[in-house]
Amino acid sequence: MTQHALYLDFEYCTGCHSCELACRNELGLPVDGFGIKVLEDRPRKNPDGKWNWNYIAYPTELCNLCEQRTERGLLPSCVQTCQAKVLEYGTVEECAKKLVEKGHQATIFIP
Repeated sequence: MTQHALYLDFEYCTGCHSCELACRNELGLPVDGFGIKVLEDRPRKNPDGKWNWNYIAYPTELCNLCEQRTERGLLPSCVQTCQAKVLEYGTVEECAKKLVEKGHQATIFIP
């Protein structure tokens, strides 16, 4: 059986939190429950003088890649609702290839 993963590209995340809301609704979680959480990497000045202000979406231990959806051929709810298209669902191999191509500000999540 092919193992699947999430590819997360932090470079273009806008911090809209739509992935959090979609996941919470899909899993029926309480307001303080998260299957994916968006963190803010506060504004900070880099040694080169440029400013960074990033948002980082990370899946929690509650994330099962929406197996109830993906078994029916649908995308995980966080991927479907991500307006910036920074979340992608695919095989571990596909996600790893994207990660190597990107080289920075990205990761993969394998539950």
